This record gives sequence, C-alpha cells and structure tokens, in this order.
Amino acid sequence: MTQTLERRQIKNIDFNIDLAQSFGIYKNNAEFSLLDYASSVNISCGFHAGDPMTIKNALLKAKEKNVVVGAHIGFDDIQGFGYRPMELSEDEIEALVIYQVGALMSFAKTYKLEIEHVRPHGAMYRQAAEDFTFAKSIAKAIKKCSQWLVYYGAYGDVTANVGEEINIPIAHEIHLEKTYNTDGSIDFSKKDYENIFFSINRLKNLLATSQIDNATGGKTTVIADTIHFSNKIANAKELIKQSKELITPVPVNYKNACLSGWVE
Repeated sequence: MTQTLERRQIKNIDFNIDLAQSFGIYKNNAEFSLLDYASSVNISCGFHAGDPMTIKNALLKAKEKNVVVGAHIGFDDIQGFGYRPMELSEDEIEALVIYQVGALMSFAKTYKLEIEHVRPHGAMYRQAAEDFTFAKSIAKAIKKCSQWLVYYGAYGDVTANVGEEINIPIAHEIHLEKTYNTDGSIDFSKKDYENIFFSINRLKNLLATSQIDNATGGKTTVIADTIHFSNKIANAKELIKQSKELITPVPVNYKNACLSGWVE
C-alpha cells in the first residue's frame, strides 16, 4: 500500500539516540554526550549490547535528564554487535523480543520509569525495514508486552502496513546520514554521510516540507515522527546540537497528544 503524502511543515519531532551500547571491557561513554539534546533514548537490552551495570547507568542517566525511555532490541550477537542477519522462526522472534523488552520493562520499573517504545537495532532494523513478515512478527511480540508501546521503524510502507495490520502505535524514523531511494526507503549499501552542512540543510528542508533528498537528486515526501542520531558518526554531537537549535525535540507520545488536541 503506497501512501500519498502532502508536503507540510513539521512542527513537532522526536530526536532519539542509543544508550548502553557497551558490553564487557568495551565501553561507549561517548553516547552520553548526546543525551542533553535528545528527547528519547533506546537502551540496549543485553543481546547485541548492554550488561546489567551499563543498563542500570543508562536508565539512571535517562531519568536524570527526564527523557523518554525505550527498549533497543537486537539479535543475540554480541560478537557481531547485532549487525549480522539471522534467519529465525516466528516463535524465535517472539521469544527474542519479549525476553528483551520484558527485561528492560522490569528493570525500569525499579527506578519508577516506564518503557514507551521499542526500536530494533542493526541487522534486525534493516530486516524489519525491508521484510513485512519479519516486521509483523516483531510488532506482534511488542504488542504482547504492552499494547501502548510505540514501534519505531524506518519510514516506509512496511512500517505503515505493520502498524495498520497489527494495530500498534508506530513512529516513522528518518536518518540525516542515510541515502534514500525515490520511494523513501533506505539504501543500506551506501556509506553514511558525515557532512554537517549537508545534514543540517537536509533537516531544514525536512522540517519545512516533509521532504528528504533522494539518490536521484530529487525530493521524496515522507512521514517523520522521529530522527535517529547515531553516535557512530564522527560529528554526532555537533549534528544533534545544531539540529536542536532548529527545533526543540519532543517525544513521540507528546507529539501524538498535541495532534489529538490533548495538548496545545
């Protein structure tokens, strides 16, 4: 089902980042440098990354900064950091998702926090962006954890159709560093952009028109509920800092409340 979208100004958008992207002796404290500029965080749940103390510290930092917390789920692949694809049955996907989301939900409750969304990582994210059946299995498992959890997925028909068929809240995610095809899908084979001038101009155009430049040099109209800022990019802190100067990010559920008329 291809959506027909209108160009429009974006007034509310979420900035999300990843936390607890560490395990064992590998530490990634640089991720906290982005926290002051984000409105939501995705905390690793121990499969592709994250150990108990790392997860605890990430939750406490998120609470301190008063940002929305979500589960960052991935394949059980710490050695490959979750970037190696896996072929799993629907039962295996369900178990994988519920185990991770459930663990983080319980952990968060001990600090009086609630998990509001779930975002796949790495190879799981890519497969969910391209494979409707796979994405649907993830969404069904998320909904079993809670019908209120928002599923963060790459913008496109796959995410939209999953939301409609499973009846789960979704957030279409955009990346400022990725190459986009004319249909708004990500070309995962391309290297990420690391030019701040390019990315900031891209964001300005997105906010003004709901359009993102594509690989052919044209513009594609998209739905943008949240922007993911990856700390793998060398200039990640400067990029999210300059982005926040253009628009103050708000969490997805707050944006939805504004659109519904509950918040003005």
